[in-house]
Amino acid sequence: MPRDLAYPKERGNTIHRESERARYDLHTIHSIINTTPVLHVSFNVVDSGQKPFPAILPMIGQMGSFSHPSAGLEDILDCYLHGYVSSRVMKIARENSDEGLPVTIAATKCDGLVLSLTPFSHSYNYRSAVLFGYATLVDDKEEKLWAMRLITESVLKGQWEHSRTPPESGELSSTTVLRIRIASGSGKIRDGEPHDDKKDLDRPDLTSKVWTGVIPMWETLGEPVASRSNRVEGVPDHIRSFSDRSNKKSQAYAQKAARDRQ
Repeated sequence: MPRDLAYPKERGNTIHRESERARYDLHTIHSIINTTPVLHVSFNVVDSGQKPFPAILPMIGQMGSFSHPSAGLEDILDCYLHGYVSSRVMKIARENSDEGLPVTIAATKCDGLVLSLTPFSHSYNYRSAVLFGYATLVDDKEEKLWAMRLITESVLKGQWEHSRTPPESGELSSTTVLRIRIASGSGKIRDGEPHDDKKDLDRPDLTSKVWTGVIPMWETLGEPVASRSNRVEGVPDHIRSFSDRSNKKSQAYAQKAARDRQ
């Protein structure tokens, strides 16, 4: 049973608008991060030659704990991100190795199109999470390999064991892993049907001609397409089963979210 650990509500992470949709428990927030294929990581660039805009990068990442590998999503975890060794975020993180580079990580999943009587009340069913933390480079080889496996397995479970591993020295040296020590975070979830105003619901001329409801929306993994260099007959079981499980789980969540009542 998940524990009730939560990120403390502070000025930077407290949700005020639609606060009933806010989530602060670690399990919910970490689940959103770990099921979002692409995370958006933002940070400030302190460079006199740069225009005064924060940088934002799409990156692959995953929550985990190297010191406690069996920790669950309800536990205190770090966020691991991987990228090319010479990328700007890696260089800046190296320059901030003592305290770590302050970063913000955002993840969003869309679960449905919410159609109402008026354009003003249209919406999405969604799950979103934001984490605030400090990024440092992972220098320990054992932790780096562990994090690379963690991230690879988040893309497709079982793929690490079904590919050429461990990575070669050249691959390791060209890849950098960031460990984000999380300081705070929050999540926000909308599910359920449209919320129309009573004055519109009481208008038969409007309700009789405007369809309202939810169109469930979910990510789907399609039929695998073999590469021209592939020599394996058929699709391996671990790929097929992962695709089937992922599709069923995503569809079930979106359809349930469409029916839920807030």
